[in-house]
Amino acid sequence: MLKEALAIALLGVFALSSHAADTERSYVAAPKAADRPAPPFSEAVLVGETLYVAGHIGIDSATGHVPANVDNEIRLVLDDVMQTLGKAGFKTDDLVSVTVYCTDLELFDKFNTIYRTYFHGQFPARAFIGVNKLLLGAHFEVAGIAVKAPGPRKM
Repeated sequence: MLKEALAIALLGVFALSSHAADTERSYVAAPKAADRPAPPFSEAVLVGETLYVAGHIGIDSATGHVPANVDNEIRLVLDDVMQTLGKAGFKTDDLVSVTVYCTDLELFDKFNTIYRTYFHGQFPARAFIGVNKLLLGAHFEVAGIAVKAPGPRKM
């Protein structure tokens, strides 16, 4: 009986593995600047009903730089993540996991004050990780995973 149960369990694992391998992927392309080639990553990748959102930093599109005001940087990075979600037909509340990389852990409370205004219900699971340095002198990089129930969506 134990051998039969193990065999059935293994069949289930193989069935799930082959299903995952057959799942179609859709990509949200990263924006390309006119003066450089497209970056070697996607803003997000949709596999099944799960959207994997790449790390975003808060860049002011008018200047191409991280703003000097940290509150503005926080809003820009969160707005950028929300725009990526929207491009794939997801909403903020579809986020199930968020990872925040931060160069100054003293900014934790400031980040949280603004972050909480982006959600309407329960918050996603989250990690807030201190790092030494981020690209372009950013204080924050935010990545996430969103899951949506099956239904119509445009990409």
